[in-house]
Amino acid sequence: MNEKQVSTIANPSPLGLLGFGLTTVLLNLHNANIIPLSIVIVAMGFALGGSAQIIAGIMEFKKNNTFGATAFTAYGFFWLSLILIWINPFEGIKPADEISMGFYLLLWGIFSVFMFIGTLKHGRGIQIVFLSLVALFFLLAIADFTGNHSLKITAGYVGIFCGLSAIYNSVAQVVNNEYKKTIMPL
Repeated sequence: MNEKQVSTIANPSPLGLLGFGLTTVLLNLHNANIIPLSIVIVAMGFALGGSAQIIAGIMEFKKNNTFGATAFTAYGFFWLSLILIWINPFEGIKPADEISMGFYLLLWGIFSVFMFIGTLKHGRGIQIVFLSLVALFFLLAIADFTGNHSLKITAGYVGIFCGLSAIYNSVAQVVNNEYKKTIMPL
């Protein structure tokens, strides 16, 4: 007889959303010309944007949540790859230029469109995160392709909104779980 096992793993989504949200806000404060690109953003990108999201993604695999596993793991590796692009530790490899960054961001935008479609089975809160993420990636890609700095600043504000919406989703999941009722709607 095959017994059904009950998962004892906590919901990893709040961790992944928090890692994504905090890092996205911080990076887009830079994109909006509010703060400079510094080790603060790089460290947050490595620790929470990359590592925390990858951990959350692996936990989502264990919970058999394909959407969460794919989203958190992929976007976690997005942050790690972005850090590698910034620091370019590979001797003899040409640094990124605006056109190559435009294609990089465009591909992430396309991936995010497909992930947004997946959110249509979820609550409005996560739909807002992914829809604003799609807008962010496409705005950043267009800004890099065209060299339009004003568009990059606009993208920064979209990114701040996107990150704050992810943080809200994270906190709402934690608070609603703790109180066993909807305190913060999603």
